[in-house]
Amino acid sequence: MSEKPETGPGVLDAAQAALAAEHAAVYGYGVVGARAAGDRQAQAREAYAAHHARRDALARTVRALGGAPRPAEAAYALPAPVRTPADAERLAALMEDRIAGAYSDLVRVASGPLRREAAAELTRAAVRAARWRGGGVAFPGLVERSQRAGNS
Repeated sequence: MSEKPETGPGVLDAAQAALAAEHAAVYGYGVVGARAAGDRQAQAREAYAAHHARRDALARTVRALGGAPRPAEAAYALPAPVRTPADAERLAALMEDRIAGAYSDLVRVASGPLRREAAAELTRAAVRAARWRGGGVAFPGLVERSQRAGNS
């Protein structure tokens, strides 16, 4: 993210939430890579590297905002067992949806270069999710929120 991001209400919290999502994605792609098959293994490695780099960039952004970067958890609970390549693909799509949601929150509160970078990351996550899922969604970054609202 940017060297000197703009500050404002909620920016640090949204950056911390995006950092937490990136930590979870780095962990999750380790699981996805272990269960993915064929070309999907290369796709998992690429996504792992991208999220690793984003995690490091967000840690710098959080520091620039005056915060202490949230550390990674020792382990993360997965939403379902990942035993097959299909399970791995579903997990990858879900992680990308969650990443998109975190970046959509950052887009909402940030401005300037930080907002543009968050929007670019939201787009990248939406593209990765569509590749894993085999199709896109109408409003990337809002999928999980709309599903929760529909279940209320």
